[in-house]
Amino acid sequence: MTEWPKGVAIPAIRALQAAGYTEWQQLEKVDLSTFAHLHGMGPKALAAIEAALKESRGSRE
Repeated sequence: MTEWPKGVAIPAIRALQAAGYTEWQQLEKVDLSTFAHLHGMGPKALAAIEAALKESRGSRE
């Protein structure tokens, strides 16, 4: 099972998985606005994903 960022609720995780995203790192290649249209994805989940991606990018610099 993949570890998703804290703050991403189960319905949002299900929505991502249904869209074919099995690991949160895959989200780096996709614009966040794409996820806003997924059923189950809310503003808190989007904010958590955005924060995790920023943190991930910062740790690689």
